[in-house]
Amino acid sequence: MTNHKSVLMAVGAAVLALVTTASAQGWVDATGKTYLTFSGPVALPGVTLSAGTYIFERADAGLVQSVRVLRRDRSIVFFTATTTPAARPAGLSHNRPVTFREAQAGAPPRINAWFPVDEYMGLRFIYDR
Repeated sequence: MTNHKSVLMAVGAAVLALVTTASAQGWVDATGKTYLTFSGPVALPGVTLSAGTYIFERADAGLVQSVRVLRRDRSIVFFTATTTPAARPAGLSHNRPVTFREAQAGAPPRINAWFPVDEYMGLRFIYDR
């Protein structure tokens, strides 16, 4: 009986440790990984993304100004580049993760900046003039 109780306590402690670890990792993501779905094509410097879902993330937590955009299943990297810091515009909802800039008539809208969820500072993409 005592042996059975010890096994149950050990299993309970292991489950608690696993749940606590998973929760802590879920709260902190240094890459700022965000899944974004576009209903039509959008542009980044040098690339046009077709309608679909993409992952936007910092390419390296140590290089917070470097952004990578991948296919949702992570099988293709569409874009990796250095960006510049951008403050979230006043009044821009934290639910709105990107801003756009003007594009030529008939061209897809260009993403100006990406703001990781719940972060005040975002990353502005650098376009050739």
